[in-house]
Amino acid sequence: MGKPKVLDLANHIGRKKPNSKSAYNYKDPEYMILEPVVTDEMAEVGLCLEFRKPKSAKEVAPLCSQSLEDTEKHLWELAVAGACFVNKIDGEDKYWLDTWVPGVMEMMVNNKENVKKYPQIAEAFEAYGRVRGPKTAGAFPVGKGLMRVIPIETAIDGETRRASYEEVSKYLNENEIFSVSDCSCRTAREVMGEGCGHLKEDMCIQLGHAAEYYIRTGRGKQITKEEAFEIIKRAEENGLMHQIPNLDGFGKTHAICNCCGCSCLSLRTAGMFLNNDMVRSNYVSHIDKEKCVACGECVQVCPVNALKLGQKICAKTPIKENKRIDFPSNTEWGPDKWNPDYRINRENVVDTGTSPCKTQCPAHISIQGYIKLASQGKYKEALELIKNENPFPAVCGRICPRKCESVCTRGDIDDPVAIDDIKKFIAEQDLNKENRYIPKVKHNYGKKIAVIGAGPSGLSCAYYLAIDGYKVTVFEKQQALGGMLTLGIPSYRLEKNVVNAEIDILKELGVEFKTGIEVGEDISLKELRQQGYKAFYLAIGAQSGRKLGIEGEEGEGVITGVDFLRDVNLGREVKLEGNVVVIGGGNVAIDVARTATRVGASKVDMFCLESREEMPALDEEVDEAMSEDIVINNSWGPKRIVTENGRVVAIEFKKCTSVFDENKRFNPKYDENNTITVKADHILLSIGQGIEWGNLLEGSKIELNPNKTIKADSFTLQTAESDVFAGGDAMTGPKFAIDAIALGKEAAISIHRFVQPGQSLVLGRDRRAYHALDKENLILEGYDNAPRQRTTHVDGAKAKTSFNDLRETLTEEQVKKETERCLSCGATTVDEYTCIGCGACTTRCKFDAISLIRKYDEENVSFEDLKPIIVKNMIKRKGRMVVHKVKKSIGVYTK
Repeated sequence: MGKPKVLDLANHIGRKKPNSKSAYNYKDPEYMILEPVVTDEMAEVGLCLEFRKPKSAKEVAPLCSQSLEDTEKHLWELAVAGACFVNKIDGEDKYWLDTWVPGVMEMMVNNKENVKKYPQIAEAFEAYGRVRGPKTAGAFPVGKGLMRVIPIETAIDGETRRASYEEVSKYLNENEIFSVSDCSCRTAREVMGEGCGHLKEDMCIQLGHAAEYYIRTGRGKQITKEEAFEIIKRAEENGLMHQIPNLDGFGKTHAICNCCGCSCLSLRTAGMFLNNDMVRSNYVSHIDKEKCVACGECVQVCPVNALKLGQKICAKTPIKENKRIDFPSNTEWGPDKWNPDYRINRENVVDTGTSPCKTQCPAHISIQGYIKLASQGKYKEALELIKNENPFPAVCGRICPRKCESVCTRGDIDDPVAIDDIKKFIAEQDLNKENRYIPKVKHNYGKKIAVIGAGPSGLSCAYYLAIDGYKVTVFEKQQALGGMLTLGIPSYRLEKNVVNAEIDILKELGVEFKTGIEVGEDISLKELRQQGYKAFYLAIGAQSGRKLGIEGEEGEGVITGVDFLRDVNLGREVKLEGNVVVIGGGNVAIDVARTATRVGASKVDMFCLESREEMPALDEEVDEAMSEDIVINNSWGPKRIVTENGRVVAIEFKKCTSVFDENKRFNPKYDENNTITVKADHILLSIGQGIEWGNLLEGSKIELNPNKTIKADSFTLQTAESDVFAGGDAMTGPKFAIDAIALGKEAAISIHRFVQPGQSLVLGRDRRAYHALDKENLILEGYDNAPRQRTTHVDGAKAKTSFNDLRETLTEEQVKKETERCLSCGATTVDEYTCIGCGACTTRCKFDAISLIRKYDEENVSFEDLKPIIVKNMIKRKGRMVVHKVKKSIGVYTK
């Protein structure tokens, strides 16, 4: 049985007549939000309050037949609960009712103690918009919604700035008292376990009478005007946008909310119900395609997914835009028009695709963007753009597999743009302390996170967590940091000072490193939990070499390539004499062979199962090996190793032909009658890498796959132990550093969400789904044939005598020429209806390619004046719906 008096109060607040057709019932959110905290006695007092007409306890007491003392007590209880406002007016406390939203519901959720004790309050607030929201479709004209977006002020500088009521500063400058509180929407989402990673603390600003109320009832803390402006600035830096309660009358409001599209219950009107007119500002985003370089920064920050990456380069068959013709203002707007999965189905790219370079890059770096910045000489800004997705551009500029170049559209004309060489040039300044780019720490969350493994994935995770303000400790069992970057890649490809310089930035961000500590042996996960670590990222890499499983491989002189490279990189005494045979055809095998020539081998032969065309090693790696007199023998498989007195003297091979099975897996077929014997003093095995877990997972629920990779969710990277996440080679098996780096960032996102109360690992999260434009449909005639800029070729005879990286970097003049070769394939597109004119996109654009254009000229009104406006609009809407239906039936829109 419900509380009849409380239900009466709910109807009274909503200005509903009891027992009328529109009256609330016990299941409605308006009742449910009051029910846990409002007593019958409080409700009786509340029933004597009026909408926006302040009354004192002395005025209310006679009306509710309670003593003055009880009336004062219950009025204050109502105010503390959030059911009414209270202000000191003419020296006396006066109370009044306001709208449900924005108003009572936010106020009730902002009572931290109550909402924690009674989750029903948060659930009712969320339900209100979900239940009532659909009924607003098409009813409210632009500018008259319950909440309204206010553009980020810098986005409307210049000619488009016409009205002060569109400026955040106006509302701050016109008030003298301010408070800040947690965001009520994000509080509700958090209580329900549906947080999006945007945290609630100290986000929403109250003004004037609302600030007084929030301060007095403990919902918010008093701040100065200067602090209010600082909160606005911080919100914008973190990708948030502004909204105001819109029912206080023209040019007035009592709050400024700093919102995200993934949790805001007002913006859900746009995101889920696609009723964007309900909340939009008077502006829409405009993209200058000539200036846009499809970096995607604006797409990531758009709260309503109005911006997506598309195509700039001309197509043979023009790409048709899916022009929207149905709107809530001219069409019946039911569930068939909604987007109920808007928190998980966000799209980065239009159906027809975007730049192939950004698509193919595992980290989806803004390649077109940093190339453009480099062309303008803005190298530090280019470095910042790269580091949004990859903390180690100097490392990757030397070892990246250049997947972006393999699909570069320019390659369909002549040669791909030298993307990696440009990145390497940009990143050179990161090696100089004076020019180094160190990102700003955004928050100060302070919670302790442990990263296990100081390879590229672990370091990437630590980098992004440190920027978010976490206390990160990286545990590494070796004495050197960098994982395979340091221990697996020879110095002639990646000098250690380069790795160390980029790791130094993590140290400046506050990351702590503990080397020589093997988690599982020296300390356990359980003990780390006891020390206060809230989450773990396992990124131990694939650090062990694999054996062949053939006769003789235990003989002296047989060693795995991984162990060999580690010994050399650690500076241990390694000397190879005579004939060296390297088994394997990948990039690591190439590294092993080239390193062998540098430590004394008189002759190095590589043998691999694959044909030359099928070798997994990159072509440039193979060419460099051959220039150093390394002989590559294709299509041979090892049969047995010949030993004498326990030491290797030769190895037998059998001819093989490569066959790929239906899953495109390599499946060699051997010819047992076609064999050779090769003399060998040393045999280096480079046929893959394994993972050594030791006792790290002992006592945990974590499971391994048959190949010893760890089982973890492919999207969130969470393992069977909820506080343990995994990535890099330990999860995927051996891949490139850039793949590991990309997973490190995703792990940081998951860990941030995990350690904060009530955050979902998936809701509101970018799934980073990119796909490329159709190259077959491009017009590529008419472009210049400017040659690709190249560095001087390194003489193999000279290179094989040194462990120094002798490869040059492009000169600044070459970089200028090379950046001009970029075809600038992609550009951002905007859906003007979906866009709500917040201006968040403009704060991220480094190319002056986005501006806000004033499309409407609407003003807010007082709640008391709203009803006739809605009635008039609904009458007009019926006429528009009839006209629209006729136009569709006769095909007007398709002509």
